[in-house]
Amino acid sequence: MRDKTHMEQVERWALFVKTHPRSEWIKHVKPLVDSQITMAERFYRKLKKQKNGAEKIRKLKNQ
Repeated sequence: MRDKTHMEQVERWALFVKTHPRSEWIKHVKPLVDSQITMAERFYRKLKKQKNGAEKIRKLKNQ
């Protein structure tokens, strides 16, 4: 279980999202989401180069 300060941060973020327009809070979220997508794309490109990589990717995506 995470500590109390983590939950407090989650609650602060939820309040921020509720009380501010999407155009404002998206500025904070977009870099994180974009980096996650970039890392996933890199992972799939690297995996595809491995032996049976394409098969492994199909298995991952079917889960």
